[in-house]
Amino acid sequence: MSSLHPFIQKNLRNSTVEWRELEDVVLIKTGQSISKQIIFQNQGRYPVINSGREPLGFINSWNTDNDPIGITTRGAGVGSITWQEGKYYRGNLNYSVTIIDHTKVNTKYLYHLLLSMQVEIQKLCTLDGIPALNSSNLKKLLIPLPPLPIQEEIASILDKFAELKAELKAELKARQKQYEYYRNSLIGLHTLSRCSLNEIGVIVRGNGLTKKDLIESGMGCIHYGQIYTHYKTFTYNTKSFVSLQTATTLKKVSKNDLIIAVTSENIDDICKAVAWLGDEDIVTGGHTAIFKHNQNPKYLAYYFQSQDFYDQKRKLAHGTKVMEVTPSKLEKIKIPLPSLTEQARIVAILDKFESLITDISTGLPAEIEKRQAQYEYYVNKLLTFKELSP
Repeated sequence: MSSLHPFIQKNLRNSTVEWRELEDVVLIKTGQSISKQIIFQNQGRYPVINSGREPLGFINSWNTDNDPIGITTRGAGVGSITWQEGKYYRGNLNYSVTIIDHTKVNTKYLYHLLLSMQVEIQKLCTLDGIPALNSSNLKKLLIPLPPLPIQEEIASILDKFAELKAELKAELKARQKQYEYYRNSLIGLHTLSRCSLNEIGVIVRGNGLTKKDLIESGMGCIHYGQIYTHYKTFTYNTKSFVSLQTATTLKKVSKNDLIIAVTSENIDDICKAVAWLGDEDIVTGGHTAIFKHNQNPKYLAYYFQSQDFYDQKRKLAHGTKVMEVTPSKLEKIKIPLPSLTEQARIVAILDKFESLITDISTGLPAEIEKRQAQYEYYVNKLLTFKELSP
């Protein structure tokens, strides 16, 4: 038992770890059929757990109570372990994992154990077509069961780290809302002083960039889709390139220019923008417009993420499958514009919030990563019984 955690070594001196098939200690059943339409027509307060860890929605009826563990049966998240306390509705894409005898198996111990075995569980899945987990395979999964007091102590230790992480995530969510509130409020203080975008700069639409133009090195570029899924508040660290010859045919984005999305299949995505604060020029295609201006680029970037800008731009969007906001329409958007000194003051305040909620080295995300690393360390130490396996 040399590689086991000292706690396990000490408490197993006079005990043994029993290895059982999952079906010996739990009942595994499929939930009931559910759809987004059914949820919409029967909205209520009970969460619907189906093919993901987060609720699919909330409905006015429940089919599960005090039976928190589940396993996703199909789809991209197949094999994921779910936890939902209290009354809820278990959908048909979620297996129940109902403990048969609580004098032999601790609920939280089993939950942490299954989380640690997710890779093994996912190896049981079939990946042809839609990924699926067959219950007959899952039932044969071997799990280690030390005596109940040891299970309870292991669960207690791991719960503490999980709770710390959950608290940090909750705080991060609260800070994000606080950040959005301050961003909208600080910018909203200047609603009496507004001007159109064409009064402070020029909007130029990008042109002619296709995926065929992309190469491994050259001049940086933003190709279709990147601005929607990987945008940051102030910078875009592009990893796509075009040849210098191709770059001469495209619209150039210089330092401090703003890049604004003008086409998208998603109406929400079209209302996003970034500011380019890099030292090198980049180029972009017709899915974006370049805003060349004489204001504080960070202030404008913050404004372009505000609800005020979103509401104005959404009203200007047109199209069916692909939504579009033309540069000529963008020019008509009126923005609050305080002095450059006041813009700098607002940016300094919002920068602090931005750092707190996004900085992976010093902010809340960094603390969450540390807690996750601690949790994984103790999972590996406390739930490793391989040398005691049959």
